[in-house]
This record gives sequence, C-alpha cells and structure tokens, in this order.
Amino acid sequence: MLKKQGFTLLELIVVIIIVGILATLGFTQYSKVVEKGRTADAKQALGTLRKLQEAYYQEYRVYANVTSAATDVLGASVPWGIGYACSSTSSFFQYRCLPIGGRCMAYRCTSGGRTPNASAGYYIGIISNTGVWYGTRGYY
Repeated sequence: MLKKQGFTLLELIVVIIIVGILATLGFTQYSKVVEKGRTADAKQALGTLRKLQEAYYQEYRVYANVTSAATDVLGASVPWGIGYACSSTSSFFQYRCLPIGGRCMAYRCTSGGRTPNASAGYYIGIISNTGVWYGTRGYY
C-alpha cells in the first residue's frame, strides 16, 4: 500500500489564511499599544507644561498663551503650533497652551511630524488650575 506524505494544496491555503488573519489582528493590537505609549509621552510633557503654567501664574497672576516658539514664555523645548499638520519632524505631537484656565493641549500629528504620523488626528489636554484631563478618541 502506498502512503501519502505531505499536505494537500487546500490544507496549505487554509493554514496561510488563518495565519494571515491572526497576523492582521496582532498588528492592529500592536499599533494601538504603541499609540498609547506615544500618548503617555505627551501626557508627561503636558504635566510638565502644567507645572510651568502654574509657576508662571504665581509670578504674573495670569496664565501664559503659548502657540509658537517665538512666544515661548514657558521655556519648554517642545514643538509648538496649532492643529494636526505639524511643523517639526522630531515629535509625534504639537503642543499649545492657552491662558483660559491654563489649558495645555497636545495635538497628534497627521502630517509633517515624526513618522509614522497618525491616520486621524486627536488631542489630549489638561486644565492647569484644576488638573482635569480632556481630549478625543479616549486617549486621556
């Protein structure tokens, strides 16, 4: 009697399809975890900005309005701007501080920032005088 050895073409195709599905699911979850890590870095920077805003408020009795490096009264070395099209290729986020309650925000770059850029922009922020976090897409 002749014994068959190996796998049929159909069995190989089924295994390849299953491995492809598992790889796709794994990559999606990996991307989410990496993005949460980047957001954690932004939250750390926002915490520092909050402290600087409070120090500025103690000195001048008003919160700083920081939207560009030219008006960087806080002295923090982070890329500044407004919106999701970033001007610095060294960061995943752009930062902005407003005088209203000392709000500081981090905008995720969708273009022009450190690669890979986000496919959809979102932001996180903190209100300096209350410590309340806010933002979009559940990253805060």
